[in-house]
Amino acid sequence: MNAVLKSLVATALLLSPCAGFAQGAPEGRLAQLYAARPPAGSAFVRVLNPGSTVLKAGIANGAEQNVGPAVRATRYAIVEGGKPFSVRVAGKARTQPAVAAGSFTTLVLDASAAAKPLNVLEDGGGSSDALKAEIRFYNLAGNCAQGKLAMADKGAVVFPAVAAGRSAARGINPVKARLVAGCGGKDSTAVELPALQPGDHYSLFLTGTANAPVLQGQLSGTDAVGR
Repeated sequence: MNAVLKSLVATALLLSPCAGFAQGAPEGRLAQLYAARPPAGSAFVRVLNPGSTVLKAGIANGAEQNVGPAVRATRYAIVEGGKPFSVRVAGKARTQPAVAAGSFTTLVLDASAAAKPLNVLEDGGGSSDALKAEIRFYNLAGNCAQGKLAMADKGAVVFPAVAAGRSAARGINPVKARLVAGCGGKDSTAVELPALQPGDHYSLFLTGTANAPVLQGQLSGTDAVGR
């Protein structure tokens, strides 16, 4: 199979709503069905650090985690929806405004606003299909008015224009794919998707600058119930 045909096949599998899943998907769905669930009224919050310095961050009573260039975001912590909660960054506590029950939220660190609540990005609007994986693309690059995510080697465009400081998500069928992101005519180095399973959520962070964009990926996780 030549390179062009391989690219077309990968694109079709990634974007098609009808492609099949790898064996083992039923077990994954059963695991989700019987997993311990958080209390009613819970919300899910994580901290994202797009900067170049590693910082320790913790949410509510959760353990502190390092966030920075290597690992951009913490796990989602479970907080009580509708009530303010605390966030600790580099040993300093901040009170964060309430988020809605049942919501997923990413809080973005801003080094120039050390004493203020973190910027809020609502992680809604993605796929509700438990048989698919979800990818979410964040445009956090400096001076990048519109960030784009596409298949590598001039393949299909996944997200054509995500505004600065915003995100977009879609459901995909778990397949092998290499993705690039960029602003204008500048593209990042390609990132290969891991072997995603139905129900997985994978984040792709565009950082750096419009002239030197950097794309990184990270599988999203949630703190254990009762932590």
